[in-house]
Amino acid sequence: MWAMLGVWLILFVPNSSWAADPAIATPFFSVGLNNSEATMAPTVTLQIFLLMTVLSLAPAILIMVTSFTRIVIVLSLLRRALGTMQMPPNQVMIGLALFLTFFIMAPVWQKINQSALQPYLNKKISNQQALQYAAAPLRDFMFKQTREKDLGLFVNIGKLEKPKNVADIPISVLIPSFIISEVKTAFQIGLLLYVPFLIIDMVVASVLLSMGMMMLPPVMVSLPFKLMLFVLADGWYLLVGSLVKGFV
Repeated sequence: MWAMLGVWLILFVPNSSWAADPAIATPFFSVGLNNSEATMAPTVTLQIFLLMTVLSLAPAILIMVTSFTRIVIVLSLLRRALGTMQMPPNQVMIGLALFLTFFIMAPVWQKINQSALQPYLNKKISNQQALQYAAAPLRDFMFKQTREKDLGLFVNIGKLEKPKNVADIPISVLIPSFIISEVKTAFQIGLLLYVPFLIIDMVVASVLLSMGMMMLPPVMVSLPFKLMLFVLADGWYLLVGSLVKGFV
């Protein structure tokens, strides 16, 4: 609407009228935030920026510093070992991995809530102290799952001094060390999952070859046997229980 009015004024109003009436001005909008009453408080813009930053980093934080990485890799390898293609679907696998992650990390979140979040909300500690108290339970969790060899790798790559204890290891070294340790552990579990299903595939392929049924895909015949083995062994109970107990 304002654009059409501006074009009409330019095209149809003579130049003399502009000169005769200097009070005419083009409309404009002014959007701003006035925080003069509380000079020490953060502005609304800064609060929104920090909130959007935290929300954008939340998925990465969930994946990198929790048990989600190991669980989702193991579940993906299990599906490939079974040969069920897209069953269970990705939504089911990721949802299961998320809920298992929440269950495993619940004690850590409770410690963070008691030692950092609630005191900060009650204005008993500063934001820097809250960050330090919140990082402590996460560091303890990651140190329990991280191999010393992986820590030494990143300490040597970063050319850092040899730490005397775990408190001297920076978070920039701990997080990548934790990630590669989790990936290695997940692949070790996946290898153990592959072995029995691989044996079934080899036996079925040998039987089909001896019967001269070379045109029949072995996967079609071995899939029911692999599913039967997994169900009879109560595979989900054993796998989920092993994953959770590995962290607890």
